[in-house]
Amino acid sequence: MPPDSTQKIHIRRTISLPDPVKLSRYLKVPEFGPRILFFSGGTALNPLSRALVRFTHNSIHLVTPFDSGGSSAKLRNAFKMPAVGDMRSRLMALADQSVKGNPEIYSLFTYRLPKDEDNQKLKALLMRMADGHHPLVRSVHDPMRKIICSHLTAFAGKMPDDFDLKGASVGNLILAAGYFNHNRQIDPVIFLFSKLAEVRGTVRPVMNKHLHLISKLENGRVLLGQHELTGKERAPIDSPVREFYLSGSLSAPVPIYPRLKEKVRRLIHDAELICYPMGSFYSSLMANLLPRGAGSAIAGNECPKVYIPNTGHDPEQVGTSLKQRVQILLEHLNRSAEKKCRTRDLLNFVLLDQNHALYEGGVDIEGIESLGVKVIQAPIAAMQNQSFLDENKIIERLLSMV
Repeated sequence: MPPDSTQKIHIRRTISLPDPVKLSRYLKVPEFGPRILFFSGGTALNPLSRALVRFTHNSIHLVTPFDSGGSSAKLRNAFKMPAVGDMRSRLMALADQSVKGNPEIYSLFTYRLPKDEDNQKLKALLMRMADGHHPLVRSVHDPMRKIICSHLTAFAGKMPDDFDLKGASVGNLILAAGYFNHNRQIDPVIFLFSKLAEVRGTVRPVMNKHLHLISKLENGRVLLGQHELTGKERAPIDSPVREFYLSGSLSAPVPIYPRLKEKVRRLIHDAELICYPMGSFYSSLMANLLPRGAGSAIAGNECPKVYIPNTGHDPEQVGTSLKQRVQILLEHLNRSAEKKCRTRDLLNFVLLDQNHALYEGGVDIEGIESLGVKVIQAPIAAMQNQSFLDENKIIERLLSMV
């Protein structure tokens, strides 16, 4: 694809978007592709992640572990652990399914136990999987099959008698068991399954703690947990978010400010491009920027930084314009820094589709650029449904900026 004639940007050099020479080079040797880092939590980035492995095997995904809904909530309530669902989802999105055995691993990790079965029958089904007799487990090749059986057996041994297995993700149960087996550390489990499933990228939780998201709305309402904010399990919020912080407890939501771990700081430092991608504005993006030191780590890396706003409807963005969301992003980045940072060290570009009607709350190009951020406009919306962005068009432009 020839570069768009109007899409030339300057960040110490002139860059054409997209750049066919760079894209061709990355396609030929993705194992040497660039280290693009995404601050991302939910499933919105999974299609892009699946497409990205064609160009680079070195992308970095910092994922939120604060989900408090669905089957993740059952695990968190029972075991006081970080949520593993989004990590499992991203690992599978990045897994190379061309390698022998990986399609079977994907099928097992994404399988959910039936929602309409008696819990005793579900326990029997889980034990059948742990014994290696279930077809989904039997189809996985050794040594992965033995590791999976061991983890499922361990989970069954730790599972409370009243644990509700209805709709449980088998991949989440396996990762939870690994968390127990590694002294309540999730990184070794992710590393193990990344190697065995040939995951083409690095996936890490931004925190390895059992914490919760607390939101205070402008109308005074307090939301306890991520699930109350997303509009999926509760009615959508009807007032903008005023405060957003972490707490160790839902019953006594006192703000805490945990520090970013050094290994996560190093991942940020080594990135060649930092992307604040589409996804739920607070629970997927802003939640990753809450740990103290995140803003400083980002500011300390001189690579390009790009924000890709959501098209379509995001319940978490109620009452805000695009300019306000850029301001909120910058405010959160500065809040997590040890000292106030220059805008150009935190955010350089906002990547938008040319159709401004796709963005809730209106688009003010001059207002955004008055904040010190360059707006890049390009045809990045999906042709079939413009509420979604085209992952390939986004990848082309991100890779061209490295």
